[in-house]
Amino acid sequence: MDTLEKATMESGGAQSVDRALTLLSLIGRHCEKGATLAAIVEESGLNRPTARRLVLALIRSRLVEQDALTRRYFLGEEAYVLGVLASHRFGFLDCALESLANLSRISGDTSFACVRRGDFSVCLHREEGAFPIRTHALLPGHRHPLGVGAGAMAMLAALSDGEIGRILAANADALADGYPAYTPDAVQADIAFARDCGYALNPGRVLTNSWAIGMAVRYPDGHVAGALSIAAIDGRMSEPRQSELFRHLGAEVAKVEARLRRRFAPPAANARPAAEIAPAGAPRQTVFLGGIGS
Repeated sequence: MDTLEKATMESGGAQSVDRALTLLSLIGRHCEKGATLAAIVEESGLNRPTARRLVLALIRSRLVEQDALTRRYFLGEEAYVLGVLASHRFGFLDCALESLANLSRISGDTSFACVRRGDFSVCLHREEGAFPIRTHALLPGHRHPLGVGAGAMAMLAALSDGEIGRILAANADALADGYPAYTPDAVQADIAFARDCGYALNPGRVLTNSWAIGMAVRYPDGHVAGALSIAAIDGRMSEPRQSELFRHLGAEVAKVEARLRRRFAPPAANARPAAEIAPAGAPRQTVFLGGIGS
């Protein structure tokens, strides 16, 4: 369970708020086709009247909206506004979109941006390439245990050994039940591969003919911001091509990290011209204090 799911088990005056936030997150996972009330009830574990009451509260706050024809629920206008505002603080996807377009154009394959969310990975964006045969193992809003998929494995391998052990213990049941190819030995081998080679490889562990490579992206302080990955059918993921894609992926990850550094750089309050006091008769010089002029 992630943080919001655990919150539904807590009691007290904030329980309704916790549950409503859980439903908001759940609806966000169905961003492509929308969530039915039946799916919300099943995935949240709440009874139907409670789920309906909380969804109506989210609709009143404009965080959720219901399609008039399909009756499915989607994230609403206010959720979009909050996301845009949050992007100025976190900024990973904004900084990654240009690189995703470059990767898909160069490779012809599908590229993805994922972020860590608790002990899980969530796909934020999918960029299609021109190659006619595509893999559909991952769509925006899809959530997997951290380590499942190339981007998620890249993020997992970038963490400390202690954090990795905690996450794998927390996700042990989910991996055993839903991802049989991700045995403990396979996961440890994938972590070792990612650390040794510089990129994570998903050799068809989710869908047999869908392979992918991924690299973690870091914020300026060193924390993992997310991951970029490229997926293709197995016939387009030979070892020589993995090396080729790795070079392109590494170049774009470096660009994203550079954009993040610029975004989170402290305001250059002193980066303005300042005239030195020159001796009498000497020419005046302009110097720059801090910023790119230093």
